[in-house]
Amino acid sequence: MSTVGPLLELVALGLIVGAYGTLIGAGGGFVLVPLLLIIYPHDSPAQITAVSLGVVFVNASAGSLSYYRLRRADYRTGWWLAAATLPGAVLGSIVVGSIPRVTFELIMGVALLGVGGYLVMRPHARMPLMLNAPFVVERTIIDSSGHSYSYRLNLGLAVFLSVGVGFLSSMLGIGGGILHVPLLTTFFGFPEHVATATSHFTLMFMSGAAVATHVLEGDYTATLRTTIALALGAVAGAPIGAALSERIEGRWIVRLLAVALGIVGLRLLVVAATA
Repeated sequence: MSTVGPLLELVALGLIVGAYGTLIGAGGGFVLVPLLLIIYPHDSPAQITAVSLGVVFVNASAGSLSYYRLRRADYRTGWWLAAATLPGAVLGSIVVGSIPRVTFELIMGVALLGVGGYLVMRPHARMPLMLNAPFVVERTIIDSSGHSYSYRLNLGLAVFLSVGVGFLSSMLGIGGGILHVPLLTTFFGFPEHVATATSHFTLMFMSGAAVATHVLEGDYTATLRTTIALALGAVAGAPIGAALSERIEGRWIVRLLAVALGIVGLRLLVVAATA
């Protein structure tokens, strides 16, 4: 993989991805992977996902620091979710090396369209799952502005589903936010702002495990320069996204996510169909 254009262009791209990814709690990988597939048409899925996850890790770390200052993350739940994603993250980073590029593009396109379509069509009311079962916990989060968020969730089920989130998001190189945020808001009662902040915290550990696996697999040998340039931009973009999250209503955060997923999903399917 050779860098395309000046490094400043990659830094600028990283800044946009970092700001948007932090705003919606998705780490930006769901935007970056399709772009990398277009910019680098001859690189393997393993190389593409390695670059994306490296940027996601940096963005998630910087974003988590910004959200820590806002005090919006549910850390008591986040630690459990982060631990659950680690085995899947490692396995996904290994499996992607055996997936042909066209197949990878098709899987990615279908996955993004599916999640985006769900977000558009989902009912507005939350539907918490299994609140009468074991492992139900109550949470109250008070952010730096004094806003209070209270909810109940089945922690055991959330941890179980996070194992699959770790695998899929690592295999596709998209982080876990586009899966975790919808799950947390719809089925586990999380307010949107708390879900995005908690997702970012979880994503920091999941993407870190995936990056370590890609390092061991040698996937950064030809991609390190590109990864660093994009990551520098992502670091600058993360606090911008966190600041914007204070000015944008939670429902608009979800809508922005759905629109972006639909656009990039369609683009990937078109590319795969014409390959």
